[in-house]
Amino acid sequence: MNSNHAVTSTVSSISQLQHARPFLKWAGGKTQLIPEILARFPKVFRKYHEPFMGGGAVFFALAPNRAILSDINADLVDTYRAIRDEPEAVISALQRHQVTEADYYRVRSQKRGELSLVAAAARTIYLNRTCYNGLYRVNLKGEFNVPFGRYANPTICNSENLYLASLALQNVKIRCEDALAIDKRVQRGDLVYFDPPYDPLSPTSSFTTYARGGFGNEQQAALADLFIKLANRGVHVVLSNSDTPFIRELYRDFRIDSVYARRAINSRADRRGHVREVIVSVA
Repeated sequence: MNSNHAVTSTVSSISQLQHARPFLKWAGGKTQLIPEILARFPKVFRKYHEPFMGGGAVFFALAPNRAILSDINADLVDTYRAIRDEPEAVISALQRHQVTEADYYRVRSQKRGELSLVAAAARTIYLNRTCYNGLYRVNLKGEFNVPFGRYANPTICNSENLYLASLALQNVKIRCEDALAIDKRVQRGDLVYFDPPYDPLSPTSSFTTYARGGFGNEQQAALADLFIKLANRGVHVVLSNSDTPFIRELYRDFRIDSVYARRAINSRADRRGHVREVIVSVA
């Protein structure tokens, strides 16, 4: 299935007023902060860009008519493309998976490059829904290395939500690229939402390895430079990050609002709970 008509036919029995929800668990997911974030978006904009698409909570809630989603994580990008273009095939592949420790490690050991787009997407969703604490982490070779999660009855295939996600992604461009690459295409009147890997609250709480290379101070500073450049160009820009002195200094010339979010995904149990974050926007 790879057409808007086909996907629409499949979801004909699902309320069209119903929005898709994130189908992946993702560190820093924005579901609970949607009202705060959307309140800082303009009512009218030309095109929506989200270069750290992650779980896609903001995109699915906003449901823009024109959008470009991107991420440097190739596994994530391929999964979104497969859900957009071939949801029935992904669902069928997911339904063949078993939630056992043996199956988990068998699937984890598969080489992504040797799988079809559909099989790779089903693998990513399956591992995400059954791995320890929903954590996405790779080693220095770029290999997913999170252990089995031991859930009682995890949902690895919500068919209705996957069809809704596919419908929402129709006509959306999905790119695998560095976030700074959007500078070449964003125009005045566009809306950009940045949700990068967060600045660590302490030296021991760092968790930025969603893709090889990480996201440290140098990358945060480069992103802040892009934020300033886009704002000066007349682009609507909004960003989420940790509430740290470093982030506040980077965005000192913009509106910075503190918000609290409960974070359940972290490699350390003592780093979960209510965490203060910031939403940066052009005042």
